[in-house]
Amino acid sequence: MRRASNRHSPIFTSPFALMAGIAIAKIRESAMVNYSLAKYNPLEKIITFDDFNHGHNGWLDLRPNFVKSGFAPHSEEIDLIHWGPTMLSSATFPMMGTHGAMSGSRSLKLTTRANSAPIDQPPAPGSMGLAIKRMAVPGSLHLLQVEAWFTYTPEPSVSGIGDRDVRAFGCFVDLQSQGNRWMPGVRYVNSADGEQIKRWQYFRVSEGVDHRRWNYGHDGWHKVGVDGQWYGQRQADGAGDGFQWIEGGDQDLVANEADDKINWMYLRLTIDVSRREYVELQCMDKIMDLRGKQPTLAPEYKGITGLLNPVFFIETGANRRVFLYLDSVVISTDGYVNPAK
Repeated sequence: MRRASNRHSPIFTSPFALMAGIAIAKIRESAMVNYSLAKYNPLEKIITFDDFNHGHNGWLDLRPNFVKSGFAPHSEEIDLIHWGPTMLSSATFPMMGTHGAMSGSRSLKLTTRANSAPIDQPPAPGSMGLAIKRMAVPGSLHLLQVEAWFTYTPEPSVSGIGDRDVRAFGCFVDLQSQGNRWMPGVRYVNSADGEQIKRWQYFRVSEGVDHRRWNYGHDGWHKVGVDGQWYGQRQADGAGDGFQWIEGGDQDLVANEADDKINWMYLRLTIDVSRREYVELQCMDKIMDLRGKQPTLAPEYKGITGLLNPVFFIETGANRRVFLYLDSVVISTDGYVNPAK
């Protein structure tokens, strides 16, 4: 007698097949991670690899501490509340459509609001966008390196050619070690009130700047050298109390004449934490030797020893929004000087 067909019976999958499928999926995931890292040059130990296709990864708006009565901010010399928001973005524009990220569909987008002050004045409310990741490290680092693939553009809301409405952008790391709080970082001055500058600076306070000058004539909360992206007097050519020009730091970055076309670019900043000195800045194929240069060392703040907070920022130079996009960020070190036991 013929045996009945079992083609309509439920399909049975062995545990071995399931395990093999899971293993293949993990291999594919690992391959994608390796592919994503291939465009970077990290140091020996990766502290964090933030691919924004997988979410915010701990990055959020940089806001003041609301610690006074009625939850007022601790500082009121300038408006630190109304900066533009940080968000995940598909980089969609009205005429060119959706760019996605350099790898994948989403990047981290820093935005400003459509409000600016002259470049020699304190930042206007909403004129900057800032993103921070809050971490701490178990011990004293030797070298620290921040890498990112980024792009920037004004909002395509005004006809014309050029990126002059982007005043500046950059990154820094908020650190506390060896009894000091210090913020090594770099700033790219793209324009000064519409005039192209296109030159790099590093974070260091000029000699002779005292507490009241740093806080715009007030007895403010910020110690000299802390939060130089906001504080310190500024000048008409893009200079400022908190920044020093990098010798040979002139660089034309890729900026399409149409504001809704973007090109991804590479950035790397290396710091010697043990010596509290800069080492090197690389943007695209330009490498700038910063050895021997130091950021400003402020007295330590209570309760934040071991702090490691990377920050990216962008600033508008017109009453127009501008954007900084981060495809991904890698933060790495070559090891600890005195690793925690």
